[in-house]
Amino acid sequence: METGTLFGWAFGDPARENNGAYVSGLEHEALQNATATARAKGVTVVNGSEVFTALSASDSLLELDHAPGKLVVRCTVHVTGPGARKLHAEGPMNG
Repeated sequence: METGTLFGWAFGDPARENNGAYVSGLEHEALQNATATARAKGVTVVNGSEVFTALSASDSLLELDHAPGKLVVRCTVHVTGPGARKLHAEGPMNG
């Protein structure tokens, strides 16, 4: 079975980054984004493989000036299917 990785993204309000329900909603949105990207590439997300990372301008060394809302939730998922081994989530991009 071929496997690879992809990212999904969601952007939110940094003033709400301590609101668990709000961040959970962003995580769901990021997973849906990753799932849509996988579908577009002809692969399938492996259930339960999602890992979330939340970044905000106040606690990150990353340049977030161009991120809408400046609270970024990234979802990394494993994918499977034809060509999946060529897909690698690296840096900010899906390659």
